[in-house]
Amino acid sequence: MFYLSAITLGLAFASMCLGIFISLRIFNFPDITADGSYTLGGVITAVGIMAGWPLPLVFSASVLAGMLAGTATGLIHTRLKINSLLSGILVMTALYSVNLNILGRSNLPLALDTENIFSYFTLFSTSTINNFFTLTLIVGVLAIFISWLLKTDFGLSMRAAGNNIKMARSFGINANFIKIIGLAIANGFIAISGFLIVQMQGFADINMGVGIVILGLGAVIIGETVSELAGFKKIFLRVCGVILGSIIFRLVLSFAISAGINPNWMKLLTALIVLLIIGIPSLIPSLSKKIKLE
Repeated sequence: MFYLSAITLGLAFASMCLGIFISLRIFNFPDITADGSYTLGGVITAVGIMAGWPLPLVFSASVLAGMLAGTATGLIHTRLKINSLLSGILVMTALYSVNLNILGRSNLPLALDTENIFSYFTLFSTSTINNFFTLTLIVGVLAIFISWLLKTDFGLSMRAAGNNIKMARSFGINANFIKIIGLAIANGFIAISGFLIVQMQGFADINMGVGIVILGLGAVIIGETVSELAGFKKIFLRVCGVILGSIIFRLVLSFAISAGINPNWMKLLTALIVLLIIGIPSLIPSLSKKIKLE
């Protein structure tokens, strides 16, 4: 059950990893906004549930807020011509105050009797198994959606703008507009993870998003490495690889905890794992080439 809990947590973070996959791999945009938009989705979820909002409204508000955060980053980057990294940092910093004011305090626990998304599916008596089943359904729908999106004309425009912006513009694609919408979609996915995690852990915290980009980056690179080793070429399989990477990353951290590593060293361990993962393509020549979506 300990490792099943880790897999379940990996599924809850999978949406965040898919968002980082869009921004980092489709647009080559290192979007630090994720720290803030993940927390934003979580705090809106906690406040909405405690206020008695219907769960579909809570979900919609969380996703919309995340998309607005991504839109802000895209506008700052494309309209003000500010570096991509700095654009994300500016929005992330601003979101800290926004999140704190929405939450009203640094930490907000959910009441035990509140309805959440996991109470809709109660096929199993054990909560961990029930959560695993629920998240599998949700992540499956998200994977199908993003795979379909990347195959549409808009998705092809996204991929073209991310691959070669000059070529995309020569074909009449408004690359700046595409990038803004793409970052909005990416941060909407990231906010979904905040929505899910808050309901799983039963509280929202103002610092819940600190370092989340590193976790997402590590999971994405694990997923891509697995996809490359397995020879995955189709978009859907690559998306599934990212989801698998999120699960593997959580399992590695859980194994470290079960091995008796002091939790005080977990951040250092996480950084070392990500460093090792990033270095794998350089160490293995066959993985050093840039991964392309087909």
